[in-house]
Amino acid sequence: METLLWLCNWSTLVVCAALKLPQISAVLGARSSRGISLPSLLLELAGFLVFLRYQCYYEYPLLTYLEFPILIAQDLILLLCVFHFNGDVRRAVPYIIICVSAWFILTLQQWILDLAMNLCTFISAASKFAQLQYLWKSRDSGAMSALTWTLASYTCAVLTRFVIMLALNIWITATILHYRKTNIKSE
Repeated sequence: METLLWLCNWSTLVVCAALKLPQISAVLGARSSRGISLPSLLLELAGFLVFLRYQCYYEYPLLTYLEFPILIAQDLILLLCVFHFNGDVRRAVPYIIICVSAWFILTLQQWILDLAMNLCTFISAASKFAQLQYLWKSRDSGAMSALTWTLASYTCAVLTRFVIMLALNIWITATILHYRKTNIKSE
């Protein structure tokens, strides 16, 4: 089990190190950010930032969050590309200032960081829904990279597998206990 966890951790880290590169390459190649939802990108960036800040603040081991600085850097590059191809890269400055400010604001009070972390899954989910809504509304995937989203799916599948196995193991445990009580009563 330890080897499997090690393999999952490192494979996720490697995939995350290159996760946004196909998307950045597609945008640069198309010389367009068509298809990319700015609200989705900003929400994703916010979720990554909160998670990274939480991990740093509570001094978790570096390997448990090493992919997040890489993902944040890639999202910032993508953000600059989006603004560049939309005609004004300077419009990215306020968003970058907000991100830098949020890094410090999150730790002004411990409850702020804890609340933000509790909302992190919702922020990340909102990011995905914002991208889906943008695609459904425009009916045009433009410069979106299917490879980036496939790689993102892989990183989630690794975790989903453990959640599914956890749920099934709990179900089996509950079933064992249920039938154990039934057998004790019948004897």
